[in-house]
Amino acid sequence: MGLTIYGIPASRAVRPLWAATELGLDFRHVELAYQDRGTRTPEFLAINPNGRVPAVVDARPEGDVVVWESMACALYIARHHGPADGASITPATPHEDAEALRWSFWAMTETEADALTVLMHRLVMPTERRKPELADAAERRLAVPLRVIERHLQGQKEAGQAHLAAARFTVADLCVASVLNWARPSRVLMDAHPLTHEWIRCCMARPAYLAVRENG
Repeated sequence: MGLTIYGIPASRAVRPLWAATELGLDFRHVELAYQDRGTRTPEFLAINPNGRVPAVVDARPEGDVVVWESMACALYIARHHGPADGASITPATPHEDAEALRWSFWAMTETEADALTVLMHRLVMPTERRKPELADAAERRLAVPLRVIERHLQGQKEAGQAHLAAARFTVADLCVASVLNWARPSRVLMDAHPLTHEWIRCCMARPAYLAVRENG
């Protein structure tokens, strides 16, 4: 048996890499970059015909399990390689599992595209190529879902729970924070949603995440 994760930390592959590191798993990391057409080789296309990272191959006695899509990869690793003991990132109850699923899908459908636009046009792209009007529009759209998670985090705080699904950090936090972190260059959004901002900051300060990024 063995777990192999394809992709580099400076990509959505950070999600399964982070999950595996949080769980202390022994896994093989294939640093496959998407910029040099490494994902278009026949060997990798046999794993993921979409030609995108990340991909996870889990060699099991009954045969290899192949997973694509970053959220699916992280959720799979947590569910099938972590102990459901109420201490790890693995959901320990149906409630926690439902929270991990719904918030992960929410992050993808409601926030990812606009969060990436904010990141690119506020921070990553060379100044001369940035289009502030695109970032402005993305921030206006993001204000709606961020109000949703801000209210949820307020309710969690009032219940004595500092994270999305439980009192502890789980794969739900990992998946969602990895997306909303892209919106942090927006001072307007972060100032308007202080609980969300602090929650993102705490998630991204976790040793497992920092180790993944430093090793990448």
